[in-house]
Order: sequence, then structure tokens, then C-alpha cells
Amino acid sequence: MLRPGPNALATANTEGPGPRTAPERGPDRWNSGAWLFRDQTLCGLEILLDEAFQIPGTSIRVGLDGIIGLVPGLGDVIAGLLSVVIPLAGWIRGVPYVTLARMAANLGIGVLVGAIPILGDVFDIVWKANRRNYRLLCRHLGEPRRHTWRDWVFLGLLIVALALVFAIPLALVVWMIVWLGRVLAPTAGVRY
Repeated sequence: MLRPGPNALATANTEGPGPRTAPERGPDRWNSGAWLFRDQTLCGLEILLDEAFQIPGTSIRVGLDGIIGLVPGLGDVIAGLLSVVIPLAGWIRGVPYVTLARMAANLGIGVLVGAIPILGDVFDIVWKANRRNYRLLCRHLGEPRRHTWRDWVFLGLLIVALALVFAIPLALVVWMIVWLGRVLAPTAGVRY
């Protein structure tokens, strides 16, 4: 396939009185990476990150997410970056924002709690954010435009939790300023 030159648009639109046709396009950046967002690839990624290996003698499955997470600090960041692929695929494939918010929350909870040494790694193995996100993606693709009450309740609870995360420190700062004002106020008029 020949790629159009820099003046292809100008020549395609100025040639003769006939109908104008769009110039032939080269490879599209989304199509060149489309294999990454196929169902089979995403399923394989979910299995690799969350369920690839079985702990001998148990029914517990662990993936690279749990193993990489054992590396202090950097492991959780790398695992989080790998886990972004499924929500990104959901965004590209048109998953609604409420579902994307759930995916982001699943991923955020996994990364934040996973950063706690040892306990966070155990949490990652149990939480399996990639499996949750892949199931959300499949559910949306199977039944587009259908949100269950659980989606909205989860999103509402997430908003309340985020509001508390920001409100509690703000309330503590205000309380501390008021307390300092009361403690320092009686001594403000005293001269030594």
C-alpha cells in the first residue's frame, strides 16, 4: 500500500470536475494497536496479572500483580501501570463513565492498599482488580447501556468516601486553628 504524500489532500481535492474522494489513509494509530484491546488479549492479560499461577496445595491463584507487588514501592507502581490497560480498553471501546469510574476505583483501591507492605500484597491477591475490571468490561459489552443499582451505589459510596477523605483533614486543620487561637488568645495581651 502506498502512503499518500504531504500534498495528497490538495491533489485529491483539485483533480478535475469529478467527485472528490478522500485520500487513502495510512495506518491509523488506534488500529495499529488494536490487538491489545481485543477480548482474547484482555482476557489473557487479566489471567496473567491476577490468576496465572496456583499456590501449591491450595486453590489460591496469584498473578504477576501479586508477585510484582512484593517488590517494595516500585512493584505496586509497575503492577498498577500494567493494570491500566483494561480500563483504557474500556474507554476506547465506549464503556460508560459510571463503569469507568468503577474500574478506576477498583484499580485505585488495589494500588493504594497494595502499597502497604505484606498485608497489601495479600489484599492484592484477594482483591483481583484486573478480574473485576475485565468482568465489568465484559458485562458492558454484553449488555450496553445497562447499569445495575450496584453501579450507582458503588459510585455514590465512592463519592462519599472521597468527600470524607478530603473533609476529615480539612476539619482537623480548622479544629487545630481554633484550638491554637483559644490557647494563644489569653497570652496575646500579656507583655513581658
